[in-house]
Amino acid sequence: MKTVLALIAIALILWQTLVWGLGMPAFLLPGPGAVAQSLWINRAEIAWNAGFTLSEVVLGFALGAGLGAGLAIAMGFSPRLTAILSPFLTFSQTIPVFALAPILTLWLGFGIAPKIAMTVLIVFFPVWAAFLDGLMRTPQAQLDLARVMGASQGRIMRHLRIPAALPSLATGLRLAAVYAPIGAVVGEWVGGARGLGALMIHANGRMKTDLVFAALLVLSLMTVLFARAVNLALARLWRRYGA
Repeated sequence: MKTVLALIAIALILWQTLVWGLGMPAFLLPGPGAVAQSLWINRAEIAWNAGFTLSEVVLGFALGAGLGAGLAIAMGFSPRLTAILSPFLTFSQTIPVFALAPILTLWLGFGIAPKIAMTVLIVFFPVWAAFLDGLMRTPQAQLDLARVMGASQGRIMRHLRIPAALPSLATGLRLAAVYAPIGAVVGEWVGGARGLGALMIHANGRMKTDLVFAALLVLSLMTVLFARAVNLALARLWRRYGA
């Protein structure tokens, strides 16, 4: 903890030194004091918008993780399905997710739906890829023994392959938890009147750079806390069911 606080203090000092040294105007690079002041003055507005962004992140994360894990299990049952879908899903990652935001806004409107959809798209792939990889890495000797003992594919999946793949699933969920806020904010940038992303766009248009930095600081803190919450939940589940 002391190390983290020391690093934060050093970063703030370097930040303020950079502002003084370059003599940059506040509308280009506000100092940490100006950002802290803006954060306090606009705390109600920032908190209100942060609540919307957090709801989008949580809903999108839950849906994306559920879809990714569910498809991984389905593909684990069917090698043919895996051979058909894997190339398409991998190819889909060559499309910049940011380019899809205007299309999703056009299709789904300016409400919460396109922001959740963007979050789902970002969360889905790491969860699917990590979990499917774990399902495919079950030791062959264990699979052969289970089949010799007459276990069905369903029982093998439930009692052998899924438990063995849980560490891989946890890795995918941890990565997705860090990336999830990106989807929500990008959706808010493109077409949103609420949320931290929309607040940053509106503040930037009014040259309130200190408010942009304040919202960005809150978004970073939200991401860290959300990722931490996912880690704690996974650790608790592992202690309960991992043995």
